[in-house]
Amino acid sequence: MSRPVKRCIVAYATAERQFLWPVEIDAGASIAEVIAAARRGAPETAVPWESAPVGIFGELRERDAVPADGDRIELYRPLEQDPRARRRARLRPPRR
Repeated sequence: MSRPVKRCIVAYATAERQFLWPVEIDAGASIAEVIAAARRGAPETAVPWESAPVGIFGELRERDAVPADGDRIELYRPLEQDPRARRRARLRPPRR
């Protein structure tokens, strides 16, 4: 009898491109295990596999959380500037 599996996608984006690694792994695997499986199948790429914050569909998660079948696990890179602060600065009228 085969063991239950789940399929997830691990995603990481730079300013230049987006990387997507499909992973098929045991149903009870944690986010950390899914990321490790993606890393084994990924070409040498400058990805902060161990240090990046992670999330599922835009919501931060701990690496020991168990994702569901079909989840998109995202590795986040640090933002150069807070998007809200950037928007406020753009909308602020010029000083006279």
